[in-house]
Amino acid sequence: MSFTTTILEWFKENGRALPWRETRDPYAIWLSEIILQQTRIEQGRPYWERFMKRWPTVEALANATEDEVLREWQGLGYYSRARNLHTAAKQVLVRGGFPTTIEGIKSLKGVGDYTAAAIGSIAFDLPAAVVDGNVYRVLARHFGIDTPINTTEGKKLFAALAQDQLSSITDHRSPLPLEGSGEAALYNQAMMDFGAIQCTPSNPNCPSCPLAESCVAFREGHVSELPVKQKTLKIKERHLTYVYVRCNGQTALHRRPAGDIWQGLYEPWLTEQVLCGAVLLRQNVKHVLTHRILYADFWLWEVEERPQLPDDYFWIKEEEVGNYGVPRLIEILLETLNT
Repeated sequence: MSFTTTILEWFKENGRALPWRETRDPYAIWLSEIILQQTRIEQGRPYWERFMKRWPTVEALANATEDEVLREWQGLGYYSRARNLHTAAKQVLVRGGFPTTIEGIKSLKGVGDYTAAAIGSIAFDLPAAVVDGNVYRVLARHFGIDTPINTTEGKKLFAALAQDQLSSITDHRSPLPLEGSGEAALYNQAMMDFGAIQCTPSNPNCPSCPLAESCVAFREGHVSELPVKQKTLKIKERHLTYVYVRCNGQTALHRRPAGDIWQGLYEPWLTEQVLCGAVLLRQNVKHVLTHRILYADFWLWEVEERPQLPDDYFWIKEEEVGNYGVPRLIEILLETLNT
């Protein structure tokens, strides 16, 4: 059997049952793709279910406030995804419906080549092949390609190769092993699942792989070396000092501005001051982000009168803190107050 036929046959027996695969609704599919960027399925699925329950249509999401969306997103990280999601929902509302072309889908905020191909193929049967980490890995290993996947040359090469594999199904009218979806939808979902389940990043079970006989990396002993990725990321460290001010059952928060991490989320007083009478609750709490490592100290300062804070801080009742979307690091620090 050919590469694509083997992948499709494998998918028929091993494909994952996921709720967003039970619909052709572009909103539900788009929502799943945005949530699952940089997120494991088992972590993202409850968020998708909550979003769909609270905002079952793109119109409902567009009419929500940014604070509501960020609060529902809390814990997933990469909060620009939530802001882009909200902006894109408004774009769809303005244009009167979800775009039905790849270029139209890509015009939505936060939607790139991969997400557009996934939505377009699954919702509208558009013949666009997805290329993500799973697809890079499967193609690099099977065809023995050592071109770095994060270079311009690599991206073009793998995109063309993925599209060629999809085209081979359409051109030869290969029999589909599943009913109810087009070639592109089946092929793309099969490639995603094959990379996630069979051709895993580490310790793949190559001897039992249906592509073992034709896999160049397996035959030549290079499975662990592929795909190749150039190291370009520089990790920076940053130290933050937070003070939870407690004053007669109230505390102070502010909303983080644009141009930095956690835009639009809330946090306690961020300061470099040494405060007389403050109690250190947590020290050097390590929190790892994609481009930096954060270390945070967390202090509790109980006072009888409100201190003078910067103008962008506001006071709320302590029991209302949970109504505000906060970064995961702040969530961790706030848990200290209840221990």
